[in-house]
Amino acid sequence: MPSKLAVITIDASRPRVVADFWCAVLGWQVVEEDSNIISIAPQDKTWPSIDIAAVPEGKTVKNRLHFDLRADGVSTSEELERLLALGARRINVGQGPDVSWVVLADPEGNEFCLLSRSVQDVEDQ
Repeated sequence: MPSKLAVITIDASRPRVVADFWCAVLGWQVVEEDSNIISIAPQDKTWPSIDIAAVPEGKTVKNRLHFDLRADGVSTSEELERLLALGARRINVGQGPDVSWVVLADPEGNEFCLLSRSVQDVEDQ
């Protein structure tokens, strides 16, 4: 039987800021917290969840793993505006001008992408 993805961990020097950001982005909640790790998950606590682990140093290089998000129930442009209002910022990681996604960073600089097609656009295919 294959493994099942249980938790994705994000290192952060300000775990509360990162946890609050991702809870707002995903509509999730904090499900467990101790002095070193904040765990967030969907309301129904399904897997995978995200752990935000406290580390002393800040991020210094491009992530080798990142999230790709799709707008759900709104247009991609509306979702981009929402993400920017939550504290995301546009960044350049070398993507060309003709890519169909937007590269963003969370409050600690962790890269993620907003894909051009919404969940509904993909489901309609």
